[in-house]
Amino acid sequence: MAKRKASSFQPALELATPAEPQATRAQLSSIIKSARDKMRKDAGLNGDLDRLPQLSWLLFLKCYDDLEQTREANAVLSGKPYRPVIPAPYRWRDWAADPNKGRTGPELLDFVNNDLLPKLRGLNESEEQLIIASLFRETFNRMLSGYLLRDLVNLIHGVNFASRDEIFTLSHLYESMLKEMRDAAGDSGEFYTPRPVVKFMVNRVAPKLGEQVLDPAAGTGGFLVESYEYIKGQRKTARDEARLQNETLFGIEKKPMPYLLGTMNLLLHGIERPNIRRGNALEKPLKDIGDADRYNVIVTNPPFGGEEEPGIQLNFPEATRAGETALLFMQFIMRSLKAGGRCALVVPNGTLFGDGVAARIKEHLLKNFNLHTIVRLPNGVFAPYTSIPTNLVFFDRTGPTTDIWYYEMTLPEGRKNYSKTKPQQFEEYAECIAWWDAPERVENERAWKVAAVDVLKYNEDGELVSANLDIKNPNGQEDFEHLPPERLVADITAKEKRIVEIMAEIEQVLAGGQSS
Repeated sequence: MAKRKASSFQPALELATPAEPQATRAQLSSIIKSARDKMRKDAGLNGDLDRLPQLSWLLFLKCYDDLEQTREANAVLSGKPYRPVIPAPYRWRDWAADPNKGRTGPELLDFVNNDLLPKLRGLNESEEQLIIASLFRETFNRMLSGYLLRDLVNLIHGVNFASRDEIFTLSHLYESMLKEMRDAAGDSGEFYTPRPVVKFMVNRVAPKLGEQVLDPAAGTGGFLVESYEYIKGQRKTARDEARLQNETLFGIEKKPMPYLLGTMNLLLHGIERPNIRRGNALEKPLKDIGDADRYNVIVTNPPFGGEEEPGIQLNFPEATRAGETALLFMQFIMRSLKAGGRCALVVPNGTLFGDGVAARIKEHLLKNFNLHTIVRLPNGVFAPYTSIPTNLVFFDRTGPTTDIWYYEMTLPEGRKNYSKTKPQQFEEYAECIAWWDAPERVENERAWKVAAVDVLKYNEDGELVSANLDIKNPNGQEDFEHLPPERLVADITAKEKRIVEIMAEIEQVLAGGQSS
């Protein structure tokens, strides 16, 4: 994606106006709970998949207006003019702030549906206006009662986004709601990656201030938020802050709902101008991705199991063209990584053992990038939303692969699986991190090394036959109790097939003996 030019940095100033009263965590929790209770009463909202986006765009408008008021006050103190991004009478303060005299009922519904939202979708006079327009292009008010909507607006007005403490507290409440929405989404919850996985991946690629970080399948912004949290301790000057805010974190998201949620998530965590672009990361022909489109760090969980439309597939070379989204993202990521750049991504087992196009893509990876580590996750990290075995793949653009290190994560002792109430914890990665950070890596019951030349198999004519990265742990015993059902079925089927073959061979031998 084209990288946005940095805007001028405006450091936070202590304002001479009285501060709004700050809410405690309990009060904020109560506000959010009351807001969700109000939305449950509205016939237009069906479950958390409707309620959280509705709450998010209203929180966004309140948050953005608080941010703009701070910018305006800072501009006045600096003697500079300020032109608001959202003009009157569409700012939160203009239509939502007065709980007694503000619009309500049918009048409020008419204003929101036929005036406010169309106006926001049509903003186009500055880059920030275009971002807001893209954010609201497919955002709709789904509430049918203007009176319940007024009650919801009044509750949200009680959140003070000028307070860093309140934003910090609300960001954690918001993450909890995102998780709950993922729980409610079932199979649709593809845009949420468990926080421990996100934190471990970002920790291992270790982004630095001054580098550019991309998540091409940004979802609700988890990888970008974690990257921001990782980097922000490196700030020392106002220039560092401006660089982190404007020149460091970039995202692309295809779907409207996670795009809205991700933008809100980044705002709540202190990123004032989120660099998330609405669109398909795969829409640009692969050959047209040049140096200006490359990044130092790419960290992502691209969607797998889906299929891209034929027009998108044509953006890729014929030899590596595929419908499988994960294979196309792998190529996009390799093409988008700067020399010396680092990548961490989630891939399903199918990508590791796939032949044909998948094998050719992995051959390119091994010959042009250093695939140094594959962390094999225990079954159920993404359960109950998918039972597909998953892996964390780490590579950099420093030269071809010589050896690939594998590390096998296991379930905690005494646990048979993960669940919504007992998910994986970041602390479970401690042994892996210690092994990774040791002066020299060594093989043990969880770690083993495979030479790249042993992965790539060619026939006598030098044609690639396979590139199987699905290498089982030679140092440990397979725990059949914790294998996913599809693996167990495949193993049993293969063994039964072999038994049938052996019995047929025995019958042939016996038949031959009788005829003689």
